Amino acid sequence: MAGRFAARLVVSIGVADVGQRISLRRRLPTGEYSDVVGVLESWSDKTLTVRRRDGELVEVPEDTMVAGKVVPPQPPPRRRPRETD
Repeated sequence: MAGRFAARLVVSIGVADVGQRISLRRRLPTGEYSDVVGVLESWSDKTLTVRRRDGELVEVPEDTMVAGKVVPPQPPPRRRPRETD
């Protein structure tokens, strides 16, 4: 019996979220989807600029967004346990 999966895609971010860490899904020209996670640096002229954790700036045209939300800050890096002698 084949199940059917349905998801509700909601854009719940706005210009007021500049400076917040966000996750957004965009539709690529190929019809595929791509996710972008990072800090929303700016939102002007119908283009969002998101800075990923590696420093890369990604420009996302507003009309390609299919879902988006504010997410918690990135957790600090985990420390490895110290080896005992």
